[in-house]
Amino acid sequence: MAQNNQTKFIAGIQTGYVHQGDSISLGAGMLGGEVLRDAQVSLPLKTLNRHGLIAGATGTGKTKTLQLIAGELSQAGVPTLLMDIKGDLSGLAQPGEENPAIQKRTELIGASFTPRGYSTEFLSLSNEKGTRLRATISEFGPLLLARILDLNSIQSGVLAAVFKYCDDNGLLLLDLKDLKKAVHFAAHEGKAELSQEYGSISPASAGAILRKLAALEQQGAGKFFGERSFETDDLTRINENGEGMISIIRLKDMTARPMLFGVFMLQMLAEIFEKFPEQGDADRPRLVVFIDEAHLIFKGAPKPLLEQIEMTVKLIRSKGVGIFFCTQNPTDIPRVILSQLGLKVQHSLRAFTARDRKDVKSAAENFPDSPYYKVDSLLTEMGIGEALVTALNEKGKPTPLAHTMLRAPSSRMGVLQNPEIEAIIAQSEIFARYNENIDRESAYEMLSKKVEEANSLLGGGGADLASKAADYMKSSLARQVGSTIAREVARGLLGVIGLGGGRRR
Repeated sequence: MAQNNQTKFIAGIQTGYVHQGDSISLGAGMLGGEVLRDAQVSLPLKTLNRHGLIAGATGTGKTKTLQLIAGELSQAGVPTLLMDIKGDLSGLAQPGEENPAIQKRTELIGASFTPRGYSTEFLSLSNEKGTRLRATISEFGPLLLARILDLNSIQSGVLAAVFKYCDDNGLLLLDLKDLKKAVHFAAHEGKAELSQEYGSISPASAGAILRKLAALEQQGAGKFFGERSFETDDLTRINENGEGMISIIRLKDMTARPMLFGVFMLQMLAEIFEKFPEQGDADRPRLVVFIDEAHLIFKGAPKPLLEQIEMTVKLIRSKGVGIFFCTQNPTDIPRVILSQLGLKVQHSLRAFTARDRKDVKSAAENFPDSPYYKVDSLLTEMGIGEALVTALNEKGKPTPLAHTMLRAPSSRMGVLQNPEIEAIIAQSEIFARYNENIDRESAYEMLSKKVEEANSLLGGGGADLASKAADYMKSSLARQVGSTIAREVARGLLGVIGLGGGRRR
């Protein structure tokens, strides 16, 4: 390698990756296959709310890169939320072990290696062990639910009318059985009542909504919707040593249920967007979210859902939140979202077929031009634990492209065994609060009771039984509003960005 070329490369890396404020270290730059210890690659904390991509073929090291960045953020006092689809991120909770390969890599890079684990909270959406994550139907609101269910305009209007009716009459929508009961009631027993104030609701439209809800329920949503709702402030905890909590959502049983995964992710981001204050130009993010196996969200997702994700990614960084998508190939991420990602860490790609070679060429176009690399060739030649890195500096400008030998994470690279996970869960400060089962009286019980009372009162009926029953229930429910929790909390800022949610208690 020409000395002049090497000197220019090092100078470019130092200019782009050396920062005035706090930063996290990734590793050392490489040129011509040689590791250059003077070309240290690090990321400024203040730009990590500009989102990022970690990509690469299976076995190239992207999961370890995720561990490295999450661990470094924790040490810097930044909490993280990790969506663990494959079940291989639990090692963050325990120290790693030094071995000859790690020792050699550390010496090459010119870094240090100190085994350590991090403060970790295990969370669960399903039957996986951990603190339960739940949200109520009301917190989603009709707009977000309509997008998730891919409802047409008429069906969306029906859903909005059902929500409004329930709000007006003090009917709590907490879980799926509440919503299903309310939708059915609106099109049958309560049809005459609702048509007076909310418009006519056809059984066909209600049936379409109920079928969509059944499909969502089949993916396990029944365990997610309900109480007690998870408070997003519990994702931003700092331990007694000033280190950020790493919250790992165990989603190993979610790979066959991408709709539920997408539903959860959007609701969580919507809740964060609504609740977190504007952060401005802070010196570090308030929270960084890592979405592993991100292609599961985008594959087959309806257009409204993709548009919602795009809008959320654009707006949420103002709240000090960074989102990192982790996937096998950058082409898994829609272009409009990929263009919003300021940091890109690209591990090696495979090129066995013509389609693979096309994807490699497409991936190469995502990086800034470099006089030092033929990017499309390098993408298939890098070794395990090497990556092409480009980020944003403090001024928001892309840094020079750096072929980087990445540091090894300080935490365990393997997964934890069940007894180790159980021991960590047993020490949780929030497990008991969120794992308590609560099923208070809500729309399902209230509507069922009123229908029974109306049928009993009116006896054998006649052709207008449904109308009379609706009149009876309307007057009875009106009397009940005063004793019901006032819940007309504005769905707030989420309504402005088209999400339509908001905390309901």
